[in-house]
Amino acid sequence: MTKWVYSFGPNGSEGRADMRNLLGGKGANLAEMASLALPVPPGFTITTEVCIFHTQNGGYPDGLSDQVSKALRKIEAELGTTFGDPENPLLVSVRSGARVSMPGMMDTVLNLGLNDETVEGLARKSGDRRFAFDSYRRFIQMYGDVVMGVEHHRFEDILEMFKEDKGVTLDTELSAEDWQAVIEQYKAVVAEDADIPFPQEPEKQLWGAIAAVFDSWMNQRAITYRKLHNIPENWGTAVNVQAMVFGNMGADCATGVAFTRDPSTGDNDFYGEFLINAQGEDVVAGIRTPQPLTIRSREQNGGGLPSMEETMPDVYQQLCDVRAKLETHYRDMQDIEFTVQRGTLFMLQTRNGKRTASAALKIAVDMVRDGVLGEAEAVQRVTPNSLDQLLHPTLDPTAERDVIARGLPASPGAASGRIVFSADHAEQQAHAGEKVILCRVETSPEDIHGMHAAEGILTTRGGMTSHAAVVARGMGRPCVAGAGELRIDYKTGKLRVRDVELSEGDIITIDGASGEVMRGEVPTVQPELSGDFATLMGWADGIRTMKVRTNAETPADARTAVKFGAEGIGLCRTEHMFFEADRIVAVREMILADSVEGRRGPLERILPMQRQDFVELFRIMKGLPVTIRLLDPPLHEFLPREDAEMEQVAKAAGVTVDQVRTRALKLAEANPMLGHRGCRLGITYPEIYEMQARAIFEAAAEVAADSGETVEPEIMIPLVAIEKELEILRGLVDRVAREVMEAKGVEISYLVGTMIELPRAALTSEHIAKHAEFFSFGTNDLTQTTFGLSRDDAANFLPAYEEQGILANDPFITLDPVGVGKLVEIASDGGRKTRPDIKLGICGEHGGDPASIDFCQGVGLDYVSCSPFRVPIARLAAAQAALAHDEPAKASGQTAKRKAG
Repeated sequence: MTKWVYSFGPNGSEGRADMRNLLGGKGANLAEMASLALPVPPGFTITTEVCIFHTQNGGYPDGLSDQVSKALRKIEAELGTTFGDPENPLLVSVRSGARVSMPGMMDTVLNLGLNDETVEGLARKSGDRRFAFDSYRRFIQMYGDVVMGVEHHRFEDILEMFKEDKGVTLDTELSAEDWQAVIEQYKAVVAEDADIPFPQEPEKQLWGAIAAVFDSWMNQRAITYRKLHNIPENWGTAVNVQAMVFGNMGADCATGVAFTRDPSTGDNDFYGEFLINAQGEDVVAGIRTPQPLTIRSREQNGGGLPSMEETMPDVYQQLCDVRAKLETHYRDMQDIEFTVQRGTLFMLQTRNGKRTASAALKIAVDMVRDGVLGEAEAVQRVTPNSLDQLLHPTLDPTAERDVIARGLPASPGAASGRIVFSADHAEQQAHAGEKVILCRVETSPEDIHGMHAAEGILTTRGGMTSHAAVVARGMGRPCVAGAGELRIDYKTGKLRVRDVELSEGDIITIDGASGEVMRGEVPTVQPELSGDFATLMGWADGIRTMKVRTNAETPADARTAVKFGAEGIGLCRTEHMFFEADRIVAVREMILADSVEGRRGPLERILPMQRQDFVELFRIMKGLPVTIRLLDPPLHEFLPREDAEMEQVAKAAGVTVDQVRTRALKLAEANPMLGHRGCRLGITYPEIYEMQARAIFEAAAEVAADSGETVEPEIMIPLVAIEKELEILRGLVDRVAREVMEAKGVEISYLVGTMIELPRAALTSEHIAKHAEFFSFGTNDLTQTTFGLSRDDAANFLPAYEEQGILANDPFITLDPVGVGKLVEIASDGGRKTRPDIKLGICGEHGGDPASIDFCQGVGLDYVSCSPFRVPIARLAAAQAALAHDEPAKASGQTAKRKAG
């Protein structure tokens, strides 16, 4: 019989840390911690395979019920309690646990097993009626929300009104009798909203909670989170059922969250928060202001609440011992959850902690220096896409700041934007092109879409481990949390602090590194990419075998790319140069001409401008290869649409406005993406490609003469489908090259190749390679022509394809390995068959996507090319791909010695 349930606890565990795919991260690590003799309450894990079965079939596999019962009896035996016993009840928590951390995205139920009878047994056993009934009301509230679908605010409204009537502000001020009164109101709301009474049978409660946790794998916030983080739907979540320990039994009890290092900076400081007389949800929900773990943290953040180091020194020392043991064992920064019950520490979770990109770099580099990791392991520890956090501006330290409030520096970085108060509005405004700051009293998992859309997040409640802080750090969004001076009024759309009142739509700036909130927009400065960043990228460069180039045609983009480590230009789109104001009129004159002679005049005027474009790029790249794509888009894209522009072109060309309009109509195409563009322009209007080739070679000659630099132009012919097209245009380029070299008395080394962006070109690559010294895969168009999809229009329905599992990812973001990837493999093999030394690269948007880079490594491409700000991401992803495809180097944990070739 298949094993669906795995037990863990102080008397032995059936799971291990390396079983996370089956047990989820939480279950695997609970089993591992128990094996390390850490104080883990006993429990069991229902595997991710059950989740998949439940999602697909709506039920459970045979044998699961018996295995759950057996595991439950094991917990009872270990603790001497019985599930559902009115005198000595066992209470359990039911939590989710996917193989990767998804904080707050799925559901949890605590204190399960309580009913009108067992609550009395818990009261007698604990000697604290207030604690027992506080736990019962928490259970009804959580179970009613998660399992029975009663809106969370219904319970909160009852509690707030009750406290108001009693004249108290804190939950801890309510007595046992008060909680009993609240419980009766809670049960009445459940019966009213759910149409059934609150269940009193513990067994029914347990299976209701298990089903709810499995179902939460498919809730909207979990789906959104998976999409944002590329987590496959078919992974599923495990369910962890664990004996309850209580942090809400009095002043010698507590609950908290901690990181073994600072997740914002990476400093080797114990970092976390706790609450006395509370349960875990109180910390992450941000309902109460937590206390710091350490004296150092209290002093740094200027808090008035005492630290655990001061109030519970013995427990704090135990926690420090656990910290050291876990980080030594896992060799990575850990995120831990704990509960203190009457002075005794219990560990409820450990996982690799989410961290900012700068923290990830520092931790990885520090661990190499300390001998904990090898360089290759350190390179694998940093998520490539997270580097995006480091590549954008921060606040100018010299700029004036109108600071109106301060909160906790929950996630570093800075952002300015218009105030919005709801996640939906944030998403709407962002789609409309506005930069927004999502301002909330506190965030919840339902806000995930708005948090992603916003430039930054501001909350008035919550701490450094609140939902807003954890999710913002994972997303790389700046976040200021717990800015308690601020007051947000959702009804009036106002944000107030002292004598300042701001409205929705007003601009504010937040600094997630200092916790400051400022009125208005504050200027920014560019980041300095040195220190730990430079160290780790140096290790990555020593490992990777693929070069990383950039897509750039402007001097600004080229300089940015070089600063970020680009090793050449993989795509210079010359049509972008044609749109410059100083030449667009000449370009339009050329298009309007109806003869070769008529076109040559405007082209001669464009030539020196085009030549200067290439001179600048060659000088910036200082001998690095520059791949220049000859004119690609259809000519009608250059023609004016407005009457005023048409009059200007008509006057310059010496024709009437009607003639301009007629020419534009004649050039218009029903399907321009597959029309008169690319090499087809070169075939029909060879004088255009001739001018561009002359500009390239004259620029190369000028730079070589001025600076002595070796210039490496690579001329790329776009949209080739037929061998003869490339043969003709290759002949044109070679002829112009000879003419320029003879006229200038220089030798210029150059390559001629083509962009493989049509299936026919891929399928006939061995013939095309006779005339091409390189292939550059234009995967944007290759994806369009392989799928028969328009990239501009497919966004309307691709989300439905992803939701229904037809496509795992948007094929325009991550390369489709099965279809498009197959064509890349065929073209690569065919090219090498004809020309063994052919250079192979990729220049579509996929060149900056880590998953696509991994595919390129597997195919054996020589380089990837991406936008300038993606260059560091591609460098790191290429190193990780090299390790993934080279098991000996990966296993050694040491830097591979081969350099990028």
